Amino acid sequence: MSEQLGMQHKKSEFSEWYNEIVQKAELADHSSVSGCMVIRPYAHAIWERIQRALDDRFKARGVQNTYFPMFIPESLLKKESEHIEGFAPEVAWVTHSGETKLGERLAVRPTSETIMYESFAKWIRSWRDLPLKINQWCNIVRWEFKHPMLFLRTREFLWQEGHTAFADKETAKRDVEDAREDYRAVYEDLMAVPVVSGLKSEKEKFAGAEYTTTLEIMMPDGWVIQGCTSHHLGQNFSRPFGITFKDKDEKDQHVYQNSWGFTTRSMGILFATHGDDKGLIVPPRVAPVQAVIVPIYKDENKTEVLKYAHEISEKLPGLRVHVDDRDAYTPGFKFNWWELRGVPLRIECGPRDMASKEAVFVRRDDGKKTAVKLTGLREKAEAALEEIQKSLYSKAKKFADEHTKEASNMTELKKHLDGNRIRALWCGSRTCEDGVREETGAKISCLPYGLNTKPVKGECVYCGKGASHAAYFGRSY
Repeated sequence: MSEQLGMQHKKSEFSEWYNEIVQKAELADHSSVSGCMVIRPYAHAIWERIQRALDDRFKARGVQNTYFPMFIPESLLKKESEHIEGFAPEVAWVTHSGETKLGERLAVRPTSETIMYESFAKWIRSWRDLPLKINQWCNIVRWEFKHPMLFLRTREFLWQEGHTAFADKETAKRDVEDAREDYRAVYEDLMAVPVVSGLKSEKEKFAGAEYTTTLEIMMPDGWVIQGCTSHHLGQNFSRPFGITFKDKDEKDQHVYQNSWGFTTRSMGILFATHGDDKGLIVPPRVAPVQAVIVPIYKDENKTEVLKYAHEISEKLPGLRVHVDDRDAYTPGFKFNWWELRGVPLRIECGPRDMASKEAVFVRRDDGKKTAVKLTGLREKAEAALEEIQKSLYSKAKKFADEHTKEASNMTELKKHLDGNRIRALWCGSRTCEDGVREETGAKISCLPYGLNTKPVKGECVYCGKGASHAAYFGRSY
């Protein structure tokens, strides 16, 4: 436990604040392997809740869990040329077993399309074998990057990767949107993090995909971050891997495929979005502890107050409640400790509360204190937690909206870019996309669905010619 509980950095000092909060709230540690992290129990408990919510949604639409090896033969990885070209700089290779050189290099899984699709070619024979919908929860290694940040950018991370195969393209494309909606629901409804749904540009799409859908998120420093992706692969993998089936007319057809993934990066986004100068704030629906009860007593009334605290806990069935009855720490220390860890609701109780059959609710999001009668306590606690959940989403949405600026030309884009994402029109040219990045460091985070449902009218922010897309530009993690 940290000797100095209080935060030394303000959230306005984002990078330093973020690194401090991850350490002091006991979320993760650096490991002796550069760029890799140790996920501590409190953060892993949050991941388990995210994982469970996603897993339930996947299974509700017929996706089954599986597991594939983490080592991928080089020959498999090379079967789809665009795919290997996109991942080559990030691949870690196993070349030896002890002192013996392997006959073929093995890639440490950067993603599993290639090793899975070797099996798909064996499993799929007829239209009756479709659709095939599988998912695995596993670790991933991607080696090439600079400036690691725990959860947000590490060489090894946890994720799920869904892989699906269909007889026709339209059904496959609906699956892409189903996965994206699963992710949106978890970000917005569970984690209280607002997202923008859209397409990646051709330059930014997944290597080997026909197109990539994404959820993009505004970070507290005004940079943007990719929250997850869902890719339509078309027949780009089924052709080189020979994944074919006999249709109802006994004709050979190649399947249409998708892949989609969501990672532990989401937790870094969660911590960054809702935390404040005092530490974490964890939304109630994803919090491992929704309410902590802190008894306030002296030696002469300790037994009675502790008993009262546990009685309060018993009145909150169905909620994730913890009674902090540790003797070695003062109530003030406990207040600070749980505040740092972002528990949404603190419940204080002492002799006066016991006498009046009350407790004190303290909200983590706004610090508001309310004396509450024990009658109907569970309903009152549930209402407070729901208010906190909604308030956190509203605050994050307001921040994202206020830090989204319009630009009609490069002068305006450069003027507003620091601390903001930019909504602007784009002609679709790779030259213009690269030009914006070279001049400003901003890339196209996505082509938002909400702004591209109708034909776009106006001029490209870079070249001034006719635009074909509305885009969000931003400096990106």
